[in-house]
Amino acid sequence: MYAVIETGGKQYKVSSGDKIEVEKLDAEPGTEVKLDKVLALVKDDETVFGNPYVSDASVSAEVVDSGKKKKVLVFKQKPRKGYRRLRGHRQHFTTLRIKEIKQG
Repeated sequence: MYAVIETGGKQYKVSSGDKIEVEKLDAEPGTEVKLDKVLALVKDDETVFGNPYVSDASVSAEVVDSGKKKKVLVFKQKPRKGYRRLRGHRQHFTTLRIKEIKQG
């Protein structure tokens, strides 16, 4: 059994026991998070699609860690004008361990 969930503007295919990195959530490590934006549920031979979300379905996950990803360099330049800019960006993330997929 697996589910397709939405969090942080992105979609993830998850099943029980998976570890995923999502956009930063305001939760401390060790706490449990309920993700209720479930787009699709797939069991053995049964598939349920939401419109846009599946009603009475949720995914419970445990917050494992949070931090920053590797630095991404953004470089801008305009030819023959002497314009050069270098900026760095580190994206925040939260690591989740999927515990259980519930269907209402």
